[in-house]
Order: sequence, then structure tokens, then C-alpha cells
Amino acid sequence: MKSVNQEAVEQDPQQLHEDLHDIWGNPKGLKALTIVNHTTLGLRFMITGMVFFLIGGILAMLVRTQLAMPDQDFMSPEIYNQVTTMHGTVMMFLFAIPMLEGLAIYLIPKMIGARDLVCPRLTSLGYFCYLFGGIILTSSLIIEMAPSSGWFMYTPLSSKEFAPDLGSDFWLLGITFVEISALSAGVELVVSILRTRTQGMALHKMPLFAWYILAMALMIVVGFPPLILGSVLLELERAVGMPFFQIAGGGDPVLWQHLFWLFGHPEVYIIFLPAAGIISTLIPVFAGRPIVGYGWVVAAITIMGFISFGLWVHHMFTIGIPQLAQAFFSAASMLVAVPTAIQVFVWIATLWLGKPKMKLPMLWVMGFLIIFVCGGLTGVMLALVPFNWQVHDTHFVVAHMHYVLVGGMFFPLIAGLYYWLPLFSGRMPSENLGRWGFWLTFLGFNGTFLIMHWTGLLGMPRRIYTYEAGSGWEIFNLLSSISSFVLSAGIAMVLLDIALHFRFGKPAKHNPWNADTLEWANTMPPSAYNFVSLPNVETRHPLWDDPNLPHTMAEGKHSLAVASHGRREMWGTDPISGKVREIIHLPGNSWWPLFAAAALAVVCLSLLTKVYALAGVFVMIAGIFLLRWSWENGAHPKAAPDAGVKPGDPPLHSRTMDGPGLWAMGVFLIANGSFYLSYLFGWFYLWTVSPEWQMPETPPLSLILMGAAGVAVLAGCGVMEKLVRGLRQQRDAGLGAGFYLAAALGALQVGLTGWALWQAELAPTQTSHDAVMLVGLVYALFHGGLAVILTVLQGLRVGYGYVGAHAPFEPGVVTLLWRYNVVTFGLLIAALAVLPRVLGG
Repeated sequence: MKSVNQEAVEQDPQQLHEDLHDIWGNPKGLKALTIVNHTTLGLRFMITGMVFFLIGGILAMLVRTQLAMPDQDFMSPEIYNQVTTMHGTVMMFLFAIPMLEGLAIYLIPKMIGARDLVCPRLTSLGYFCYLFGGIILTSSLIIEMAPSSGWFMYTPLSSKEFAPDLGSDFWLLGITFVEISALSAGVELVVSILRTRTQGMALHKMPLFAWYILAMALMIVVGFPPLILGSVLLELERAVGMPFFQIAGGGDPVLWQHLFWLFGHPEVYIIFLPAAGIISTLIPVFAGRPIVGYGWVVAAITIMGFISFGLWVHHMFTIGIPQLAQAFFSAASMLVAVPTAIQVFVWIATLWLGKPKMKLPMLWVMGFLIIFVCGGLTGVMLALVPFNWQVHDTHFVVAHMHYVLVGGMFFPLIAGLYYWLPLFSGRMPSENLGRWGFWLTFLGFNGTFLIMHWTGLLGMPRRIYTYEAGSGWEIFNLLSSISSFVLSAGIAMVLLDIALHFRFGKPAKHNPWNADTLEWANTMPPSAYNFVSLPNVETRHPLWDDPNLPHTMAEGKHSLAVASHGRREMWGTDPISGKVREIIHLPGNSWWPLFAAAALAVVCLSLLTKVYALAGVFVMIAGIFLLRWSWENGAHPKAAPDAGVKPGDPPLHSRTMDGPGLWAMGVFLIANGSFYLSYLFGWFYLWTVSPEWQMPETPPLSLILMGAAGVAVLAGCGVMEKLVRGLRQQRDAGLGAGFYLAAALGALQVGLTGWALWQAELAPTQTSHDAVMLVGLVYALFHGGLAVILTVLQGLRVGYGYVGAHAPFEPGVVTLLWRYNVVTFGLLIAALAVLPRVLGG
């Protein structure tokens, strides 16, 4: 029997191409909205991101026009505040992260030798959530109801007292909607990188870009939930009066800053890491040699990811935190310079030891190195507490942020776009237009923001809409504004070059840059299925070590070169070694992601207009769409029309106990756990810090009822564990009845928790204590109810023959949720019912 490494398919390559296209091809017309292919969705993310970038750029030009001269009345103070808030919001939330995620969605499967991402419908849901959320948020500009409290939405400026209109609500609901998209992509990318690399591509052999994206995606999974929690709490405060951030009710406005910057500072590195991944990909190609210190770069990526979560108070040095905390976070802020410096020295060493070719992408790489190093130096300056006190909330901070974010993200992004343009289009970019675009952008950028360091040192505050003549800032602001228009001209030149090249660019030869990574083994532009056959890759530079590899892959001389079964399939591999474990079969095009995202958009609009009954109805409709989506999985005929595999091939993932859905649920629960830990942080923070926190003399939660509910969920989890153990031993007798028993125990937990909530007689609009307690109990009720519904569905699927000893995969996924519920409910009992009795107020 042949192994997967020895598999060779003797058939007509052209016919194989056509058969695969029939399975993977994208539909036209209205059905294009059902596409789940990563290539199309990655392009949609990037094109939509560029549209939002143009909107954010126009807003930036309005700001610079207003500040060009003193005593300007080009914009009123109210409109100026809306414009500055939306500029930062659009650039950070609607451009930077989605654009980089879109690039990763497009490239990662091609780089790791896969045919698609592992949860393609999740990618589609993420795109539509991003699109609808962005439209809702930016529409506030058109009706002059945009948020005006700054892109960081500090309370109490964003609270009902100082922002009574809908601007803050647009921000909170729109951003939360967009965050769903970011988390979806984060989960998708983590699981895809770990579990779908082509056979032989061990973790230490995968491209550095994949390492950077893996770190970015994990940071999104952990870093975004605190902001989602903060947004939910602030919207509850604004909508129904729960005083989470109001001192008089026992809240604290500083809690918002903690929750925001727990997300906000890691986001700087979430943006930087993919950009650095582009640099680490391009420099070896144009230097003509492997990167120096691959292991050092991987270590630097890992260290940077961990350290970035210990820096959030770096933004809060002036709010009155203890000096010991200031010293700790100052040291941590300087420490992060070490892994950054490692990467910079690796890049320089690779260029020094190679023979660099100064093609157009390398011009942008060199611009990045200059600008980012300057931004890093001012970052070290801001990490020093005394200096930070002097320049906090001045234009110095604005300039530093743009050097790090624009210089550290935009320049590598354009370098990457020029580098991968031939892959997108099959044509080469124009060197002449591209160089004009670079120099105008580089000079305009430095002219705009280098000068802003000086105005900041002269004391010009940020977020002021005008200033008086004679302040000493006039000439510098004028030069900065003129330079910003030069910068805009450079960006316009770049966009013109990219647009024209699709029609007038010279046809590119195969692998025009002589690159080393697998995406260049594709056709240009690539097919919907990426590769006809999936190779065995045991080197970091497959195209350098085997230049003929693209041809043998296209001829079907490697693995999984078969289409007769009608499935979309690729390898499922070991996360460490890259050894093949199973064949992953993917779902095809689907309307469900669009329907679910549209229902959630109606929820968002209903909350904005305060039609809460309609919001509740569409929450249920969105849930129905999502559950209907989940029904077409595993052994369902639409998921695997033919369950057979060729002799010698591993089984389908739905016939194993360790498919990618199990990993997706695990990563999702990490994000969920980050949200929950942020909630517990808020509970203990207000308990210990808020000056008006009121702890009732008698704890309102019944310990008996909560304890009984805890026993019920523990028993339900025990039943699920027993059923999964039986499936591992190929036993499924009584499986359906077991699921219904577990669901009944889960329903008992929900009922007892609801009873405890009813008996507590909380007053959530009067004290933050009761408000926080209510949020925790609703969280437990939601997760308990979700576990019950999913478990009942498992019982139904047993009856339909979709789950059993022949298809044991799904119960393990649901059991992960039960385990999570046991842990979180136990922590909830300890935090809300036990500790208040032990410690008192």
C-alpha cells in the first residue's frame, strides 16, 4: 500500500484542474455573496479596508487643514471633535487590523500548502460583520452624529452626561460588531496555521510570516475581549443606567481606561507583527539568502507577544497610579525594545551578508527601517515616567504614535502589496510610478510628523481644534499641513499605480522575484483551490531547494490529487511535527454567514434606535441562523457527500476525535476566557478601588441555590465526559439518551441560577455592585443555555445518524464548552457568593 508521501496520480492534469474547479469554483451574480473561499474573502477584506483608509485619510486632511493656521473656523469645535474621533477610529479599527487580517487570510493557506482556511464560513461571517459594522459606524458622519469623545472613548466624556447624543452608541455598537469580525479571523488563523500545514512542514520549518500571523492571531484572541467587555458595560450604562463608570454609584471611570488599554497597547503590536512579518519575508528574497537567525526571530516574536500584555498602564502614567506601578510598567515598556531590536539587527545582518537588489518593494522596506527605528526611540523616551509627564497629551505623543503605527505598518504593507501584486494579477508594478509614490510618501510623512514632535515639545496639546496667534506654533503647523498634502499625493500615486497596473502592467513571469515560499507555486492569479496536489515540504525554502516543485504540484504528482468524491479537502496535520493526521473536508459556499451577519446588523440598529423588542427578536433569529449553519457539519450529507477515502489515506476529520472544530472551540474559549477574566478584574477592581463601592451587609446571592446549580453543571459535564470516553472506545449505546440527560442537568443549572437571580432582588441601576453581579449571572445563564441547546442538538443528530461511533467528533467539541462552564461557574460562585461572605465589604 502506498503512503501519502509516495502517492502519485496517473491522470490528465488538465482534467484534474477542471474537476477541482467544479468543486471549488466561485459562483457568479447574486450567489457570489455565498462565497467562502479564502482568496476571494481576503481580497474583499483588503479592498474594503482600502475604502475605509481613504475615508480616514480624508478626515486626516480636514484636521490638518483646520490646524494649518491659527484661529481657523474651517470646522466648528463639535465637527472637529467628530472628525478627529472618527479619523482615529477608522484607521485603527476599520483599516489597520482588517487590512492585515485580509492579507493573512489571502496568503496563509498558500504559504503553508493548504487549499483554504479551516473554517471558511467563519471567515465569511467575519467579513460581513466587518462590512456592516463599518457602514453603521461611518454612517454616523453623514448624519453628523459621529462620536466626539476621542477614538479611545474615555469616560466620563463618552458617558451620557457629557455625550447625550447617539455618537458614543454608534462607536460602542459599531466597534463591538467589528470586533466579532476580528475575533473570527483570529480563531480561524490560529487553527489553520497549527492544523493545516502541508505534510512535513514542522513548526520550525514554516515561513516566518506564518509565525508572525500566529502571534498576531493569538494576541487578537486574548487582547480584543477586554474592549468588548468595556463596550458592553458602557453601552449598558448609557442605555439603562447601570453605573459601572460612575463614582456616585460605586463605579470608577478609570476602569474604562484599564479595559481599553488592556486591548489598546497589545493592538500596537498586533498591527506591527504582521508588518514585521512582511519585512522578514521580503528581505531574504531581495538579499538572495536565508534570513540570519530564524530561531532568534521566532523567540523575539514570542517574547514580544507576551510582554505586550504587560504594558497597558504605559498610557496611564498621569492619572495618579502608585509610583511602584509606574516603575514596573516603565521598565516593561523599555524591555519590549529588546525583542524589537533583535528583529532589526537580524534584518540588517541579512542585508549585510546578502546581495540586496533595490527593487520597488525594497525601497519601502528601507523607508520602514528608518521611520520605525525613529518611532521606537521616541517610544523609549515615553517609557520614562518624568518625560512622559511632560509631553503627555501633546503633539509629541501624536507624532510618536504615527511613526510607530503608520511607519511601522503602512510602509511594510505597501512593500508587501508591491511584492505580491504579480501573484494577485499576473502583472508587474510600474517602477517609475512606484518610486514617485514612495518618495512623495516618505518625504511628506516625515515632514508632517517629524515637525509634530517639535510642536509637542513646545507644548501644543493634542485634540485642540484651534490655537491663538503668537503661540510659536504657527510656522510648524503650516509646514506640517503642507507636508500632509505631499503625503496624500504620494499615497494617491501609489493607489493610481496599483489600479493602472491591472490593465497596463507587464505580464509577470512565474515567481518573478525568485522567492522561496509556497505561495509562488500557485498560478498567477491563483485558482480557487490553490494547489492541484499538496507536496511534502521539509525545508524552510521549498522553491529554492526544488525549483521544479510548482510544475510537479500542478501536474498532480503529489498528494490529494483527486476530485471524484466531490469534497473540498486538504490535510489535517500534527501541530508540531506536520505529520498527516486526517483529511479535513470543508463546507462549500453558503448563505448562512450573510444571513447571520445581517440579523446581527439589525440587532445593532435596533439597539441604536432603542427598539429593544426588535433587537431581542433578531438576536433569536441570528441564533437560529447560526444553529442551522452548524447543522450542516460532520457526517451531514452536505458536509461529506462521500465519506470514503482512498486506500492508504487517513480518515476524514469528522470520523476522528480530534478534528479542527475541536481546536476552533478551544481557541474560541480562550477568547471567551479573556472576556470572563476581564469581568472578574472589573469586579475586584471596583471592590478594592472605587471610593463609593457599596457591598451589602447581607450577600444577596443564595449560596445554597448557587451551590446546587454548580453541582448540576458538574454532573452534566460528567455525563458528557462519560459519553465521549465511550465514543473513544467505539461504544455508542444509549448515546442519544445520555445527551438528553446532560441537557436536563444543564437546564436544572440554568433554572437554579435564574432562581438565585430572582431571589437576589438586585438594583442594577442604583449600585455598580448589583450591576456587575447581574452581568456575571446573565453571562452564566447564557453559557448554560447554549450548552443545553447544543447538547439537545447532539441528541437529535444521533437520531439522524450524524453522530455515533462512526462519526464521534462533535460531542468532544460540545464537551469542551461544558468544561468551560464548570470552571467559570465555579469562579462565579467564589467571586460573587463566597468571598463577600468571607471578606465582607
